[in-house]
Amino acid sequence: MRPSYPGSPGTEDSPIPKLYDFLGFKVYFWASDGDEPVHVHVSKGKPTANSTKIWLTAAGGCIVARNTPGLTRGELSLVCEFVAAEHSRICKAWEMQLHAEVRFYC
Repeated sequence: MRPSYPGSPGTEDSPIPKLYDFLGFKVYFWASDGDEPVHVHVSKGKPTANSTKIWLTAAGGCIVARNTPGLTRGELSLVCEFVAAEHSRICKAWEMQLHAEVRFYC
């Protein structure tokens, strides 16, 4: 899957330009994510198809769906804390960038 960078249009198999660059982690959506409940992907460095996936919850938190290739427990804790703190902004970006209704995993 070919990554998309700020200023270039996303395709179905590429990420929308990153939402955040947090402590060296890229936080982003894939252009084809709009059919799923709201979530983000997290990578160290270049976005990849098997990146860490984090679902946002209706209560304002988050749940790790997949952690490959594997952030450490400490990294995952920091990223999840950040994602939860940015919950409302991520939901708004989901609506605006993916033109999709915000639905939650739980």
